Amino acid sequence: MAVSNRNFIKRLKKQKEDALEYVIDVYMPYVKAIAMRILQPIGQRDLVDDCINEVFLEVWKNSHQFNGEVEDFKKWIGVITKYRAIDFYRVYEKKAAREEELDEVESLAANRQNDLLVQEQRNELLFELSKLDEVDREIFMMKYYVGLSNGEIAESLQLTKSAVDNRLYRGKKKLAKTIELKEGLTL
Repeated sequence: MAVSNRNFIKRLKKQKEDALEYVIDVYMPYVKAIAMRILQPIGQRDLVDDCINEVFLEVWKNSHQFNGEVEDFKKWIGVITKYRAIDFYRVYEKKAAREEELDEVESLAANRQNDLLVQEQRNELLFELSKLDEVDREIFMMKYYVGLSNGEIAESLQLTKSAVDNRLYRGKKKLAKTIELKEGLTL
């Protein structure tokens, strides 16, 4: 017996596959339109396809629960589609929110790690500065921690500006060489 508009519900309840094929052929555009309308803001086509597949699977599994005429079947499948699409939307939103939280936690951890690295480098630099003679140490502290110009430093320490320039140049070279050697040992 061939499936038709008059007998597809009875055949579907008896789990006849030709009835499911009929339902898919006839109601696919309707189901797809509902799913698209609800899931379109997400912008993932595969999510719509998964939703449609679940709707027809649910119709197949729960066809024995349908009590009504052919006219009511369209409403029934429409309601199933609507709620299944809403479920998909909610699950997607929760997943997206969790991924956003995870990204935020990872970002905070990376920032914290970066802050610790910067602090460690700062401490290492201060340790190396402490090894310089007192005048050079004062020049570096005034220049890079207080933010004074070379002229202001020279005036404060009663040195010439060129003496400050030279001490900064030599001190930077010495610090760079020391730090470079340390980094070579740790690698």
